[in-house]
Amino acid sequence: MAERYPIPAAFLRVEETIKRSRLMTSMGHAPDMESARAFVAAIKEEFPDATHNCWAFNAGPPGDTASVGLSDDGEPSGTAGKPMLNALLHSGVGEIAVVVTRWFGGTKLGTGGLVRAYGGMVGLGLETLPLRDMVVTKRLAVSLPYPSVTLFKRLLPDFEAEVTEEAFSDVAGFDVELPEENVDAFSDAVVELTGGRAEIHEK
Repeated sequence: MAERYPIPAAFLRVEETIKRSRLMTSMGHAPDMESARAFVAAIKEEFPDATHNCWAFNAGPPGDTASVGLSDDGEPSGTAGKPMLNALLHSGVGEIAVVVTRWFGGTKLGTGGLVRAYGGMVGLGLETLPLRDMVVTKRLAVSLPYPSVTLFKRLLPDFEAEVTEEAFSDVAGFDVELPEENVDAFSDAVVELTGGRAEIHEK
């Protein structure tokens, strides 16, 4: 699993008219399949008058197919959900759900036209979707001699580490949360800082 990857930072909606059909893309964050399905249900409820509410989601890391779903919602099989999901899986963005709502305008798009329209509407949304990093973190328990505490606290920002709990006895104890990718380097730095007297273990 990737230790850090982009996910949607906010809900996004874009709209376009293609051959008199009105199409609207709604995109949002879906950290798991339950929230992805809830997102789809909310959009369908918002636009019950639409001809189709086609959807796709990838509720895991970018490109991972373990937590995906899709629906053509009445469009010809393979013309909506599949191109939408393909666009998501190749976007480099994880934990994302999208619904493309279509109001039929009287002109048929044909199967090729539908594939392009639905895939294109996802692409259009991705162009302006605000993103933030999803970071896999780990928690460490660190104990060290009191003379090292000040230098230890100065180290924290370099490794994006945050103290979540402190306990003081014969040594100074800290629970620290930090990105998984920084754990080894952080541990090495703390051991070096204390001359090997620090004790570190995962929580």
